[in-house]
This record gives sequence, structure tokens and C-alpha cells, in this order.
Amino acid sequence: MEYTHKPVLLHECIEALQIRPDGIYLDGTLGRAGHSLEIARRLTTGRLICIDRDMAAIDAARLRLAEYMDRVTLVHSNFSELASILAELNLAGVDGMLFDLGVSSPQLDDASRGFSYMHDAPLDMRMDESAPLSAWEVVNRWSYEELRRILYEYGEERYAPAIARAICRRREDRPIDTTFELVEVIRRAMPPQALREKQHPAKRSFQAIRIAVNDELGALSPMLEAAADGLNPGGRLAVISFHSLEDRIVKKTLQELAKGCICPPEFPVCICGRKPKLELISRKPVVAGEAELEENPRARSAKLRVAQRCET
Repeated sequence: MEYTHKPVLLHECIEALQIRPDGIYLDGTLGRAGHSLEIARRLTTGRLICIDRDMAAIDAARLRLAEYMDRVTLVHSNFSELASILAELNLAGVDGMLFDLGVSSPQLDDASRGFSYMHDAPLDMRMDESAPLSAWEVVNRWSYEELRRILYEYGEERYAPAIARAICRRREDRPIDTTFELVEVIRRAMPPQALREKQHPAKRSFQAIRIAVNDELGALSPMLEAAADGLNPGGRLAVISFHSLEDRIVKKTLQELAKGCICPPEFPVCICGRKPKLELISRKPVVAGEAELEENPRARSAKLRVAQRCET
């Protein structure tokens, strides 16, 4: 198996996690195991929990992490189940957690998965191929209002109404079964000036449908709250996001978890008793340097936010 995938912000993530050889760490988005490999290499008596909802990622990791499997536990699940995963593994807490929210390269590279607008394939886009909802159901069965909403909110697509109308008109005649069929519908719905843009006309719509299929945004805030609860005092949480919607949720949730008293300002003393769970390591996200961008253009939109579990 050829491994050419370059994990984004790898050095920065490893530095942020402050890995101890005897510590317990969790990679909640295993993907192609690039980050996990570097964490596992730094452990001796420690343990690494690797989670992914895609069984293909779990299977591939058994090969890539073979040298370190004595300290690795692979879990086929969604990071939205983080609390129950830790409970099932009898882990009261871990020393660091990493979540890379980008779609893994193998999913995009495998044309049959239907993630890419550059390859013709059945409309699917499920990260977990056993999940009931696929892109086909979203495109062919969701209402005009829901399609317009997700295209606008998740894809930030300014032509969302026109694209949603075009999808609804086309499916009245026959279902939209493949990625290229959907690309053509999107292309025909957009004005000529939009088609002259550098970005592929279907990019934003495909992103929106993928996010809806996998409930990527809905699961994010609860997962971050569970992660904060699952960290040992002093443990680090590192989260990489790739678009503004994700980063906004990550930033807001971490800020809320770092907030203490929420009593009204006019109260003379605190009566809520709320204590911050996290301390923000930096107010601004860490981004890739020029050297990494030259080597890996995918890192251009990546933002790393880091927080630490409060000691008390």
C-alpha cells in the first residue's frame, strides 16, 4: 500500500499534545493514520485510542500501525459517541485528544464513494457506509426548502435557490443517480459568470450535501463537550478545522468551555458556581507555514485550535 498522504499541521499537533511516553491519547479522526503514527511512535507504556466511522480506515490502520499495535486500540465508531467509547474502554480520562475534521484522502480518492465532483460514481458520500442516509436520498427526496437551506448554510452557495430549484425540476423527470448527473444539474443552474470562476461550480454544493449526509456540524459541539469531560487535568485538546463553519463552532464551543461564572454582571458575588473546564492555549488558531503550504496545498485552509483541561 502506498502512503503519500501528508497529515496536516503534524508538527504543530504533536507539539500541542505534549505527549508523554506513558500517557493515554486519542485520535478521534483516524483517517489515513498519519497523526496516529507519530503519536504511537512516541509511546512506550502509553496507549493510543484511534476512532473512525469508516471501516476502510480501520482496516488500513492495522497495516500502517502494525509495528505499534501493542499500544494501539482501533475503534469503529463515530466521534459523537466519544463518552460511551471511553466508558466501554474503562478509561476515566485521557491525556490528550486530537480531531482532524477534514475528509480523509482515501474517501476522496476512492471514486466509488461518491464524494468527488471530479469522478463519476453513484451518489453516496457516506463516511460510514453502513449509515442509512446517503447523498442520493438528500438529493432526490429532501424538499426544496431543505435543499436550499443546506446549500446556503453548509456550502455558503450564493446560487442555492437556483440550484435547489434545478434539482427539484430534474428529479420530477427521473432520479439524479450519479455525481456527474448532479454536477450537470448544478452547472446548468448557475449563471455564465459563475462558471468562469476558478473554483469548480459544484464544489460548494458537494460540500453542503456531504456535511448534511454525515451530520458533520451537528455532532461537533457535543463531541467537544464530551472531549473536555474526558480529559485528565492538564490534558490537551487539539482540533483541526478546514472551513469557516467548522471553525466557528470549534471556536465558540471552546470559548464557552473556558468560561467560568455566568452570573449577571450586576450580581455582587457568584451564585452559579460554574468553573471553567478548559483553558485556551492561544486565542488565535495555528495555521500552516510557507514550507508546509509548498509541500501540501491542502493545508492552506487548516486551522488548529488547542485547549487544556483545567487542573481543578
